[in-house]
Amino acid sequence: MSLWGRVFAAIYDRVLAETERAGLADRRRALLSRAHGAVLEIGAGTGANLDKYPAAVTDLVLLEPETPMARRLTDHLPRASVPARIVNAPAESIPFPDDTFDFAVSTLVLCTVSDPARALSELRRVLKPGGRLLFIEHVRSDDAGVARWQDRIHPLWVRIGHGCNCNRPTLELIGAGGFSIEGVEHGRMPKSPPFVRPLIDGSATA
Repeated sequence: MSLWGRVFAAIYDRVLAETERAGLADRRRALLSRAHGAVLEIGAGTGANLDKYPAAVTDLVLLEPETPMARRLTDHLPRASVPARIVNAPAESIPFPDDTFDFAVSTLVLCTVSDPARALSELRRVLKPGGRLLFIEHVRSDDAGVARWQDRIHPLWVRIGHGCNCNRPTLELIGAGGFSIEGVEHGRMPKSPPFVRPLIDGSATA
């Protein structure tokens, strides 16, 4: 793990704190209220979703590949609202059998996975037939001017953001990955730079 990876994990909660207070936390809670049964969350990070799962979730698996993030996630595990366990693995290689989970959750994660097509394929594999992917992701803007800015800043931002791709067309990738989009809301990530502000949240069926 790089030095910046350790620093990034250490400052992540503070960097996002104002954004969470300004509405992102409420958006997370509303999205996760749909979940029930066995749930897999990819890229769980430091645990921003831990206290937002409803009691209908009977088993929560938190997938986190980066050791510095996983350490902080472990520290925050006591605040989980449902039974939860941490698994150190990437979304591109999920160590569970086919048809294991009722729901999968991705919040601000698909922008950073190294191979989104592979990650989405793995999510479809481990979801039960008819299982759902719940997502909140910042995406490539529909505004051509903003999208050009995202393309220009991307080479720098992907380093600062520790692998974050600010210009990734994530909604299109979810559809291309074999998911059926059930519903999606387009919004804005509060208290954030314009090039990471375009936001989607919704669900898709495997």
